[in-house]
Amino acid sequence: MTVEVVEEQAVKLLCPHDFAQAVTQCIPRSEIIGVRGSDSELLVYWGMEEMQRLARVAPLHMKLPSPIERDYNWPGMFTPFEHQKDTARFLTLHKRAFCFNEAGTGKTSAAIWAADYLMSQGLVKRCLVICPLSIMQAAWQSDLFKTAMHRTSAIAHGSISKREKVIRGSYNFVIINFDGVGTVEKAISESNFDLIIVDEANAYKNPTTKRWKTLAKLVRPESYLWMMTGTPAAQSPMDAYGLAKMVNPEAVPKRMSAWQERVMTQYSRFVWKPKPHARQIVFETLQPAIRYEKADCLDLPDVMYQTREIPLTPQVQRYYKELKDQMLIKAAGEQITTVNAAAALTKLLQLSGGAVYTDDRNVLEFDISPRLNVLKEVIEESSNKLLVFVPYSHTIRLVCDFLNQCGITNEAIQGDVSARQRAEIFKCFQTVADPRVLVIQPQAASHGVTLTAADTVVFWSPVTSVETYLQCIARVDRVGQKNKMTVIHLEGSEVERRMYSLLQGKVDLHEKLVDLYRDEMGITNE
Repeated sequence: MTVEVVEEQAVKLLCPHDFAQAVTQCIPRSEIIGVRGSDSELLVYWGMEEMQRLARVAPLHMKLPSPIERDYNWPGMFTPFEHQKDTARFLTLHKRAFCFNEAGTGKTSAAIWAADYLMSQGLVKRCLVICPLSIMQAAWQSDLFKTAMHRTSAIAHGSISKREKVIRGSYNFVIINFDGVGTVEKAISESNFDLIIVDEANAYKNPTTKRWKTLAKLVRPESYLWMMTGTPAAQSPMDAYGLAKMVNPEAVPKRMSAWQERVMTQYSRFVWKPKPHARQIVFETLQPAIRYEKADCLDLPDVMYQTREIPLTPQVQRYYKELKDQMLIKAAGEQITTVNAAAALTKLLQLSGGAVYTDDRNVLEFDISPRLNVLKEVIEESSNKLLVFVPYSHTIRLVCDFLNQCGITNEAIQGDVSARQRAEIFKCFQTVADPRVLVIQPQAASHGVTLTAADTVVFWSPVTSVETYLQCIARVDRVGQKNKMTVIHLEGSEVERRMYSLLQGKVDLHEKLVDLYRDEMGITNE
């Protein structure tokens, strides 16, 4: 089949006779205008409704044009990349669809542009974005401000009454976290959201969960539903069932056990393994779908930066405030130097990251489960290996223990690991499947070490040197790297946010430590 746009008004297809006949029966503004051998020449009006109907019956491999390509001016602060335009094109054509673009390719902005275009055409009035807590503001609301600043948006978080007020308001886009949906299900169902976007959709892979059942009730037959994840069914073909049942229920059996028999082979009472053709079945089931990997996106920058915001737990917030109060008392009447500013900020960074060293070198541990869970989200959304830089030794142990509990293979590189052990770990990381993650103390990331098997760098918390920050990134950004790279900052406190900003801007932190300290403590210059 061939497809071409004729005079910006119609789409001309050269296609088999039976397909052309089927199209004319379901799309009134279409007609067969000629015959060429065994094919028909089919003309279809280039409108949104016509293209959506055509997309429902067209073969999966057929790339259909969307009127967004003709009508949309792509607003925002940045010019979209070609793969983002193509992703938006695809989404506008499908009321139910998957976006499997790899993490770091800008699929958030692509989805926003697609939603904004549908709103401009009167096809969508309100959009509900369901995503992890850590990216509600840092990714979605931030990208909305940059991409569709003419639209209104709000985050539905906090008390139930606060969430309901936002949901029942008139915002074009409402952003809510996974677990928040169930608390305000009634308000959502009554608020006329005709487009639901689920980011990091693997959270809905299990149809037996309350989370999945709640979303299924909210998705009406006429609703748009776009589910996004960079790693669909990455751990098991069984993970595809819940996603497909939400978007393309006709493609899967009604019972999960029947799906298991289709894609898995039972070896013992509790052991099931994927069948040889399971991957192809999953591919055919999770449709319609679009996928771009970072390697496909030639116009992407070599390194993309992302932020994941993790609110400090009440326990950490309490101690953070107490620590600042103690520092204020100690600082009263004293001259603030770079040395004591650095020491104070280090304590606050340690606390934000989960473990504080006392003056006598004992360690106080704090609840960092939200940050650990966000790290797990990042790993699950990444297609390749990762480096996780954790500044403090005790926190490294906490992170590694958590990854072990999650079944994520990892190794730690810190001061007490011998040169011979490091060399062996680095070799395995570069040449074999495991470990998937290296947890590294930044000071131990030697100059010249090549770790290009990873294309994602995660900073658990900020380092205190621009040189160290750049050297950490340089472990993956070097000769031999085949992929585009992503750097992810985990942050929970204002001092972390400001330090990341300085590091990314390559501002010498040594010169700014006193100013940072004064701002964090609320101390004015005399």
